[in-house]
Amino acid sequence: MSRFDRYLLSQLLALFGFFSLVLVGVYWVNRAVGLFDDLIGDGQSAVVFLQFSLLTLPNVVRLVLPISAFIGAVYVANRLMSESELVVMQATGFSAFRLARPVWYFGLIVAAMMLILMNVLVPASRSALAERSAVISQNVSARFLKDGQFIHPTDGITLYIREIAATGELLDLFLADDRILATRALYTARKAFFAKTDTGPKLLMVDGMVQVLSAKGQQLSVTRFADFTYDMAGLMAAPGPRKRNMAELSTYELLAPTQEVATEVRETEDSLRFEGHSRIAQPFTAVAAALIGFASLLLGAFSRFGFWRQVGIAVALLLGVQAIATVATSVGEAVAGGWMLAYAAPLIGIAIGVFELWFSQRPRRVAKMVTA
Repeated sequence: MSRFDRYLLSQLLALFGFFSLVLVGVYWVNRAVGLFDDLIGDGQSAVVFLQFSLLTLPNVVRLVLPISAFIGAVYVANRLMSESELVVMQATGFSAFRLARPVWYFGLIVAAMMLILMNVLVPASRSALAERSAVISQNVSARFLKDGQFIHPTDGITLYIREIAATGELLDLFLADDRILATRALYTARKAFFAKTDTGPKLLMVDGMVQVLSAKGQQLSVTRFADFTYDMAGLMAAPGPRKRNMAELSTYELLAPTQEVATEVRETEDSLRFEGHSRIAQPFTAVAAALIGFASLLLGAFSRFGFWRQVGIAVALLLGVQAIATVATSVGEAVAGGWMLAYAAPLIGIAIGVFELWFSQRPRRVAKMVTA
């Protein structure tokens, strides 16, 4: 690699890292606010919030990298053009394609990062996130129990707990069960505990009593107990086997889908196959984004007023490539053989960048001055 290539590549990587950190931070904070409200509001600890936040980061980084590559390429090209460094290199005989060689290196480096993210880290993080969410959803204490409030977990059940101790003990519990017609059962206990069993969660009550009122005959029976077990199956359904979604599948399962996998994730085999090829094709949008951002600024000559027109062209072209990707996704998932459309946006984007490089080195016609 020549000294110029190393210099330009170092500039691109430095700016790419900076903008990636900024965009990931902004995007993550936006997502973390809603996540914080959901988890902390359900009684989860800060450790659980941190775990969920870390598991969402790979997908956030995947979304941000092409944008960061584009912004970094535009910023570096704009600065080098403004300081006439690229103009000097062109004067020494460097063609537009030669100037863009480090941009190709840069785009391929970002594409390699995205390939690892999309095919390894994101599926693994999505699977871990789904597993952790399933555990949280089965946590009765987190879903239903709030001290000092009357809770109605399901129809016919009223639950009140004076205090939840740091050890997990439920102090001064009251439970009203009105699910059986013409009968009402009231359970009170000095303290209680939750226990998980093979048949579902159980509520272990200690030092309390049961009052059963029968509407027929208005009979009241009172039973005191030292310990009593209450089946919580009425409060929550027994968890069944968790089914994966398409984001959790490996790339191999997507490229060679079976009917069993398609049934599990409730998708068609064509949509699974398209998603698998999209994981391979989408990283190369980073190459297209970097190339378009850099080549667009070579279209105009040096100007004291900056290169805002060229930047606008670059943004418009990138939006056009993204529109192609959106249309290709909607069509490719619905038709047989549509997986080939997954490569449309990256290839068209790279072709646009190559065309801009070719067009930028065409001789420009200079207007002749008219003399009187």
